[in-house]
Amino acid sequence: MLKLSGILPSSSSRNHLLELLSSRKIQLRDFSTPTNHYSAKGYSSDRIFAPYSVYKGKAAFSLTPCLPTFTKLDSGALVVDRRGSIMMSFVPAVGERKYDWEKKQIFALSATEVGSLIAIGPQESCEFFHDPSMKSSNAGQVRKSLSIKPHSSGYFVSLTVVNSVLNTKDNFSVPVTTAEFSVMRTACSFALPHIMGWDRLTTQKSSETVRFQPNRQAGGTVSFQPNRQSGGTVGFQQKMSPQILDLEWEK
Repeated sequence: MLKLSGILPSSSSRNHLLELLSSRKIQLRDFSTPTNHYSAKGYSSDRIFAPYSVYKGKAAFSLTPCLPTFTKLDSGALVVDRRGSIMMSFVPAVGERKYDWEKKQIFALSATEVGSLIAIGPQESCEFFHDPSMKSSNAGQVRKSLSIKPHSSGYFVSLTVVNSVLNTKDNFSVPVTTAEFSVMRTACSFALPHIMGWDRLTTQKSSETVRFQPNRQAGGTVSFQPNRQSGGTVGFQQKMSPQILDLEWEK
């Protein structure tokens, strides 16, 4: 029978190992154990960049999800402070497999615009218009339009940026294959609930459950008031008249 005394460390060796661990001369993180931090060339970071990029002869573009930011209320509940988006970045080509990143132009797709991209059919097209300075004194100085139009083997994804201050007009047009557009559609479908912040709703603890209780208020005003419920849950009393609900559904 095999004796284990020659395999297992002696009591003195085990004590020495425990002393090293307690004195932190040996760091547990130095062992090959899974962690939530991904490192590259000796550096670790919580920020992960994983864009989907399409490079073609005259221009290229990439898609990157931008998550929403949240604000914490006095009750402890979180509400969306800045909505998320799918950021599209376009760059012109200056040679074979060379692109001028200093001339990059961006276009942020909202959740509804992402839905339009996902729902587009084989022979359908869609177009979006943005004014970065809308509702300010600089409105109209910069105008952006993004279009997705079909061609024989896929789609043309095009961006036009007109800057009346600099008197410039930038045009980008990138042909994408059916396979490339399928990746875009699938990636956007996966990212959509995340840019809306709904992934936080589905993964929150039971003590953070948000409950909606419709309650009519005089005057038909709409308000959300945090309500601490049994078990530590935070509820929101939704005060809105049925007429307002009907108008919302008719939009």
